[in-house]
Formats: sequence, C-alpha cells, structure tokens
Amino acid sequence: MGSFIWVVLAGSALHFSFELSEFWTPLAFISAVNESTWEHLKMYFWPGLIFALVQYTYTRDVANNYWYAKLASLIATPLGIIFSFYGYLTISLPMYGQGFFVMDLMTMVFGLVLASIVAYKIMVKPPMEFPQKKNILAGYLIITAMFSTFTYFPPKIFLFENYFGYEYSGDYGILEDYEPYRVFRKE
Repeated sequence: MGSFIWVVLAGSALHFSFELSEFWTPLAFISAVNESTWEHLKMYFWPGLIFALVQYTYTRDVANNYWYAKLASLIATPLGIIFSFYGYLTISLPMYGQGFFVMDLMTMVFGLVLASIVAYKIMVKPPMEFPQKKNILAGYLIITAMFSTFTYFPPKIFLFENYFGYEYSGDYGILEDYEPYRVFRKE
C-alpha cells in the first residue's frame, strides 16, 4: 500500500513539475513533458524505481527474488496502463467521442495494482535461479535507458505523440510551445 501511495503522489507531482519549473529541460529526464502515453508512463516509472531502492533496505531479509520482482513490476505497470487505457478508449471514443478523466485515473490504478500483484507473486516464490543477476541488471539498465532518453529522442509512433484532449497533435518529446497546454497560468 505504501508503494501505491508513494507512486501515485510522486507520479502526480511529476505530471506538473516540468511546467512549474518553467520548462527546465534537464527536469524532462524524470518529468512528463507532454500528454503522450509515454510521458505518463514515465511518471510512474521513476517513483517506482526509487521506492524499490528504498524498500530493499527494509525487505531484503524477508523477500525472495526481490530485484526480479521489482523489475517485473516496473514492466507490468506500463503494460497494464497501456492496455487498459487504449482498451477503454476503443469503447469510449466511438461511443462518446471523448475519454474520461476518471477512467484515465483508473488505468493508472489498474497498472499499479497489476504491478503489485506481479511483484508479490514473485517475491513469495522460493528463491529462483533464473533469471540470473546479470539478466536482471540488464533489464534495469534497458528500461532506465528507455525512460531516460525517449523524451529527448522520441520514436515517431503513437505512444510518444502528444495526445492532448484525446487527439494526436503531431508533436513529440519536448514541445516548442507550451502556452496552449499550461495548467498554471502566469500573472
């Protein structure tokens, strides 16, 4: 439960931190820089990784397969969010012509609950020989590299395209103009 609360709160803060920093480019490393699906996934990756690092100090003696379980959960979160988000939009957009904020939030809840279940199931298993430590480390390095670089060098596919108001804008990564998207207006 602590992980869920931390990730929701920290992830929500990362949704607005780039704008509140006046679009300070180095903060784009961990903050959402547009309304693409990818940037929303990044908001839950970094808090999840930080929580895993901190939680290990308290659970290393009682949890089996800890790093494998946390890696699996960091992969399950975005997969759960992607499938539930686009799944509900497949129904919502043709029927209502729009998505719904509450449902958007529920996709986050689904992804985080799925991740918690995956991590728990792996941690309660007897110690596993596979995957080996080097494979787990490689998994962490790959996923961290992806979340570190795709904001600055986004692939030109729908997951990375700014999806403001449930419409694709043709913009990727750090935008040239944020004025139309501001939540916090300057006086």
